[in-house]
Amino acid sequence: MSQQHSDAAQPQLLSAVFSMRNEEGVLDELIARMRAALDPVENLDYELIFVNDDSTDRSLEILTAYAAEDKRIKVINTSRRFGVIQGNLAGFRHAKGDAIVYLDADLQDPPELIPTLIEKWREGAEVVHTTRTHRHGENPVKMAITRGAYRVINFFSEIEIPMDTGNFKLISRRAMDELLKIKEQEPFLRGLVCWVGFKQEFVYYERQARYAGVTHFALLRSFNPTRSFVSGVIAFSTIPLYFALLLGMLVSSGSFAYLLYIIVTRLTGMHQPGWSAIMVTMLFLGGVILFTIGVLGVYIAQIYANVQGRPQYIIDNKINLDEDES
Repeated sequence: MSQQHSDAAQPQLLSAVFSMRNEEGVLDELIARMRAALDPVENLDYELIFVNDDSTDRSLEILTAYAAEDKRIKVINTSRRFGVIQGNLAGFRHAKGDAIVYLDADLQDPPELIPTLIEKWREGAEVVHTTRTHRHGENPVKMAITRGAYRVINFFSEIEIPMDTGNFKLISRRAMDELLKIKEQEPFLRGLVCWVGFKQEFVYYERQARYAGVTHFALLRSFNPTRSFVSGVIAFSTIPLYFALLLGMLVSSGSFAYLLYIIVTRLTGMHQPGWSAIMVTMLFLGGVILFTIGVLGVYIAQIYANVQGRPQYIIDNKINLDEDES
């Protein structure tokens, strides 16, 4: 009998993980909608794990009040701001569920879709992705850049990463245990969830506009989108390194051919010196060198981060969770 289809007399436990920061305007509605979505599901118990990434607003105060009246609401407070992915990992490691669902706290991803994910899981899926068919309230330019980034990542990647499929997924305990064995410092979760394999299904939906507050991932005001893009490219491929090598070989071959051209024109009396050609050549070669060094530098930076062995996050305190859990 599979892990999903355990004894019907024993309710299955679902862990919902939210990595969040400064969401005071959303939390009341989020918790109400999570309860409304999950309470009617048969043979199911659940826990809501909020990883508070050092919020500076009233988020912690609100969560503490909810946790005092409902032990299913659990809070992890980090010692400083670590990031969304690190917060998700903290929640994953504390989740006790037979399945774990994670999503953003801004209500762009509807909690009402979770029962459908549970149904797919109970039918045998180990990973259930959600794919956005439309994204309301998003800048068209940002969306075009995002789709282009997905295509670039998939072009380089050794595995296929589904388009328009973000950080709203259900993962079985079996798949989550394998995912948590990975100790990368900058994990690209969207790709790693596909990399672990097992049976994977998709659910399609329209993503709504943010319920309240402002996005923490503005394209031009935050380094996070660029950081995520670079992690996605290098996490599953060494092709950029080979591309840099090939580019260097092509430029070297072109430079040698240009040298032969100069020799021939001098011997035939056709040589016409000009600073423009020299400057263009120097700038082109300089750009290629900087590009190649940059590609190497990104890979070396990832190696350096992993060799350092620093923890992915540090927990300050926890509410409604065992203190001996890491």
